[in-house]
Amino acid sequence: MSLQDKYRAVLQLGENFGVKDGYVKEEDGVLKIGGTTATQYEKNQMWDKIKEIGGDTPADLKADIKVAVTDYYHKHTVKSGESLSKIAKHYYDDASKYMAIFNANTDQLKDPNLIKPGQELVIPNL
Repeated sequence: MSLQDKYRAVLQLGENFGVKDGYVKEEDGVLKIGGTTATQYEKNQMWDKIKEIGGDTPADLKADIKVAVTDYYHKHTVKSGESLSKIAKHYYDDASKYMAIFNANTDQLKDPNLIKPGQELVIPNL
C-alpha cells in the first residue's frame, strides 16, 4: 500500500475542505502534504484524521497545514433542530460554552434560545 493510499482519507478531507495551494509529495518513504485550510477547525479535523491513521507522531508523514482565517475558529450554518448548546458540543466538546457562540453573534442573535435554520454563526476561538 502506498502512503497516499494509507492517508487517502486525509487527502479526501483536504479536497472536501477546498484546501488552497495543496500539495502531496512522496519522498524517501515519507508523504509530505501541505496547504491552507479556511479555518482552524478544518485544520484540526485534518490533524485528527492524520492521528487516527498514523498515530500521534507518524514517522511516515510530514504535514504543513496553514490557516487562512484566524479571527474565528469556524463558521457554522444552523440546521433545523440545532441549538447553541448542541453547536458548542460539536465544536468545543462542551455544550456549556454556548454563550461564547451567542456573544460572538449578538449582531444577529438577541436571545441564546432563538436561532433559525440558515443563520451563519461565527464560532469564536476559545
